[in-house]
Amino acid sequence: MMKREMEAMMSLEKKSEIRSAIEELSMSLANLRTSTTTTHDDDDDDDHVEDKIPFHLFISLCNLLLLLLDKIGPTMAVLRQDIHQNIQRLEMVHETDSSTYSNLVEILKKEVAQGNAKKPNSCTRALLWLTRSLDFSVELLQKYSIFCDENMNQIVEDAYNITLKPWHGWISSTAVKVALKLVPGHKTFLKAVMEINDENPEDSLRVTQELDTFVSLLKPLLQHIHSTLRAHGVDRLKST
Repeated sequence: MMKREMEAMMSLEKKSEIRSAIEELSMSLANLRTSTTTTHDDDDDDDHVEDKIPFHLFISLCNLLLLLLDKIGPTMAVLRQDIHQNIQRLEMVHETDSSTYSNLVEILKKEVAQGNAKKPNSCTRALLWLTRSLDFSVELLQKYSIFCDENMNQIVEDAYNITLKPWHGWISSTAVKVALKLVPGHKTFLKAVMEINDENPEDSLRVTQELDTFVSLLKPLLQHIHSTLRAHGVDRLKST
């Protein structure tokens, strides 16, 4: 009996990456709303209200996506490499002026003004592709929450087709199509991502609730980023 109680306590104390992300998103978005509200109160001219994409929050979410892809398995190595390179590109620029570039919109505005935003190795492209990759994670987790009993390959493929495929060239699409054949089963994915016993009905219910919470928090942030990219005319760039 004592052993079971100890295991239960350890399970409660141990947080999955998704649970940690929910806490971080909740706090960061609350701070962002407070900052935006204060700016609106102090300035009646909406044209002077600066958009904000917090660097550390965004990079934290992208690193969470890397962990998610790792747990899907080596099949997603190509996508993972692209995400990792784009994260590094943003981090390198951020390090040159961490105060100014704590808001990723400042990097975007600078590149647009210089005419560099649409170049292959721009930070603007990095921001755009990372946002699309986060779209993929939202779609994947949302579909998994709803269709968890279906074939995992189909869930991942559907998420890819909706979010990334429209912007990928033939080579990238072909590589992903081959990789999808090696996606693990949904039980393996569930255990890896949420670190639970999938045979426990209570755990399964909690997972669904947590995935729904995470998605509901992340979607408005991604919509805001897409809106910012669209305002600067860089939202429809395709892979080169």
